[in-house]
Amino acid sequence: MTLEPEQYGDPGIPRIVYSHDIFEQGTKADLWDQVRGKYLVPAAALRRAKIILLARDPRDAFVSLYVQMTRRTRETPEELKQMSAGELLRDRAFGIESIVGIMNGWLREFADRPNFLLVRYESLRQNPEEHFRGLLEVLGERAVDPAAFAHALEFSDFGNMKKMEAAGAFESKILRAGDVRDPESFKVRRGKVGGYQDYLSPDDQSFAAAAMSKLNPLFGYRV
Repeated sequence: MTLEPEQYGDPGIPRIVYSHDIFEQGTKADLWDQVRGKYLVPAAALRRAKIILLARDPRDAFVSLYVQMTRRTRETPEELKQMSAGELLRDRAFGIESIVGIMNGWLREFADRPNFLLVRYESLRQNPEEHFRGLLEVLGERAVDPAAFAHALEFSDFGNMKKMEAAGAFESKILRAGDVRDPESFKVRRGKVGGYQDYLSPDDQSFAAAAMSKLNPLFGYRV
């Protein structure tokens, strides 16, 4: 997804490219797309741009993916939609082991670069002001207007985003519910840290913990 400054008539808005990169390359690309690296951010762009990796506990990230695929994405193949959370958890392409492997790959590629910042979802939820301010500094924003900053925090609050989605305030289809009668089909759904425990059985959680043991400790997630 790309945010183009010219769409908003303000050259001060930076051009931002949001991508799942390796994950989409491995789960969406056909043979031709794989050869040309359709879903990969070009190496030249990575050398020029500031890279911000937003990480989340792979178990919570998996549950979010599971709900996205089974309750929101119409294009999901029927055989995947019929899978239980535990079955998809063990899937070679979409499961927890794949997620851990991709996250480790991102750190191997980016961690030593001077233009790289790792941001954890859990830290943003716990202290959004501190980490949002740090994010802006990395992007080159030094003199931030306090009123504008406070407004941005209030606007982007999870509760406010949830209310706006329920009210149909967003034009983009990716920010609209798959079915307004189904709370699980909303894009802004729960945002709960550790919410995977509500979806995965004890056996599933043990399987996920084994996969998590291979996650690079620099992410800061411990089982």
